[in-house]
Parts: sequence; C-alpha cells; structure tokens
Amino acid sequence: MGFGSYDESEQQEVDADFDDEDAVESEQSHHDGTLEFENGASSDELLDRLAEIKDEDDDA
Repeated sequence: MGFGSYDESEQQEVDADFDDEDAVESEQSHHDGTLEFENGASSDELLDRLAEIKDEDDDA
C-alpha cells in the first residue's frame, strides 16, 4: 500500500442498533440559572500577566 492508500474493506458501514431507552434526553441536563465568576483582578492586571506568560514561553 502506498501513501494515501486505504483498504476499501475497512470503510464498511457500521450497523449500530440503539434502543430509545439507551438514548439521553436533551432536557435531562437542562439548567435554568446564572453563573457568576469574580476573579478579583482588573483587565490591566490580567493583560500584564498574559504578557508575562508569553515572555516566559519565548524564553523557554
């Protein structure tokens, strides 16, 4: 087999037999609410930290 070649027998269709009771209902994990996250840092502080991280990666 050369580069990029494949065996067509490996490309067969998969016959999957699933029952409805095995399926996950989309409403099962539905969430009504809000999420709030407060990191305590200003945008400037976060940008400065990002710059530090990038500098560390460049030095490595």
